[in-house]
Amino acid sequence: MVKRSKRFRALEEISSEESISLDKAVTRLKKYGTTNFVQSVEIAIRLGIDPKQADQLVRGAVVLPHGIGKELRVLVFAKGDNAKAAEEAGADFVGQEDLAKKVKGGWLDFDTCIATPDMMGVVGPLGRVLGPRGLMPSPRAGTVTPDVSKVVKEYKAGKVEFRNDASGIVHAIVGRLSFDDAQLNENIQAFIDLILSKRPQTAKGTYVKSVALSATMSPGIFVAI
Repeated sequence: MVKRSKRFRALEEISSEESISLDKAVTRLKKYGTTNFVQSVEIAIRLGIDPKQADQLVRGAVVLPHGIGKELRVLVFAKGDNAKAAEEAGADFVGQEDLAKKVKGGWLDFDTCIATPDMMGVVGPLGRVLGPRGLMPSPRAGTVTPDVSKVVKEYKAGKVEFRNDASGIVHAIVGRLSFDDAQLNENIQAFIDLILSKRPQTAKGTYVKSVALSATMSPGIFVAI
């Protein structure tokens, strides 16, 4: 018989398969904060879309009302005045061909990659390295932009990128368990509202099939919307 830890048994008693209101879900989630580190709070929204259809992809980025409680490491491909603007906005790494060579060699010590349009000739060949990790700059995600200062500041403030996976599920970090209930509620609701606003016109039937919240080391909690 598998021996389960005291913490695991305690979480089982709190856990439930029923869908509950967002307020109650956040309250229950807080009870899982029994680790010796601050856990991230994640959301998973299962959508009624066909992920194989390009016109049904759900993706984008959002600056949540209270950020995500983590400062992102931002890399920017830019030159001249744009490079200076990126540095002044707080970018952690700014460069051109030298930085591209470093990334191509396997260096990926950053969370977000931004590029100005005139640098895509340098960034384009990095698609095989950055693409699979979700780091490739994209106009659609707002990470290919002439206004690098604005975008760098957004990501340093905790801007969250999202894209449905092959199962039609959107995952994102929406805060930390150290946030108070009101902050988590506002962040989560803002993210849900954004996903609802992005329903593809060609999607049929129920759009949002389920919403679940979890912490880094916790069971999932289903949220009724």
